[in-house]
Amino acid sequence: MKRFLPLVMLSALVSAAEWAPLPSLPDKEGFAGAFAGVAGGALIVAGGTNFPNKMPWEGGTKTWYDRVHVLIEPEGTWKVMGKLPKPNGYGVSLSTGDSLLIIGGGDAAVHFSEVWKLELKGEKVSAEPLPSLPKPCAFMAGAESGGVVYVAGGIEHPTDTAAMSTFWSINLAEAGKGWKELPPCPGPARILASMAAVDGAVYLFSGAALKPGPDGKPAREWLKDAWRYTATDGWKQLADMPHVSVAAPSPLPVRDDQLLLIGGDDGLNVNFEPKEKHPGFPRRLMAYDPKTDRWTESGVLPFSLVTTPAVEWRGKIVIPGGEARPGKRSPEVWWR
Repeated sequence: MKRFLPLVMLSALVSAAEWAPLPSLPDKEGFAGAFAGVAGGALIVAGGTNFPNKMPWEGGTKTWYDRVHVLIEPEGTWKVMGKLPKPNGYGVSLSTGDSLLIIGGGDAAVHFSEVWKLELKGEKVSAEPLPSLPKPCAFMAGAESGGVVYVAGGIEHPTDTAAMSTFWSINLAEAGKGWKELPPCPGPARILASMAAVDGAVYLFSGAALKPGPDGKPAREWLKDAWRYTATDGWKQLADMPHVSVAAPSPLPVRDDQLLLIGGDDGLNVNFEPKEKHPGFPRRLMAYDPKTDRWTESGVLPFSLVTTPAVEWRGKIVIPGGEARPGKRSPEVWWR
């Protein structure tokens, strides 16, 4: 049986006043679906998409990018220090060791199975291939636990009307053995979920299932279920989330043994008109306590950003740009 536990206030875990801006990305539009993480001690934001000329409802065309932006110091200036192997967006990015993993993703025509390890060497970011995913995949979720990378869900092709229920892992210490297929989450197959890893467990939150809409194009079913996976016990369903939170920054940061879910789209304004007046996505923060299986309210954000990673850099949480409202990106970078 699904359980729902009431939302309560969590005093002073994260407040809007604690967030501060970092230098904005050097693009007036900013990017959604970018890859981000840390390599060589520097903050990296690579690839992603935007609408450089017109919004989508005005006939604008989405553009994919391959530029790799690097910020060496928090007070510094973003520099372009390389390119991805090809324009790419909406995959999974994870900081591991002294490198940044770029997993899957895609462009307007196809999704990718390739996996790359980015390293900062002097004034240039290099890309080294790792074993590819079992299938092309984008809009999935990912996390790393104890040197093992996990990837869940997503879609194989840009026009798919059903998400994949796949759950894959790769042990980075034995990367040559490739990816393993693990038992899938028993819940609905989904895209744009959030993941986290703590104390040997992997967590999967929210996202959206897909189905064919009246026009034959993919339509979303908004999810607020939550799950935990361990290698010994498999999947276990947790307390439902108080709110849907699709495309929230992921993987979720961990603070004081709490998993922080930063914003996300709750779907309430999905059909908002006029589109250019959309109010943006919810600015709420939620925290999940794995020990008590309880969700708590933990503050209000000074930004509205989705389809962007959450990055740990210099002991702080970084939210590097993203989608501020449907179609509209932001070059803002925040940390706390």
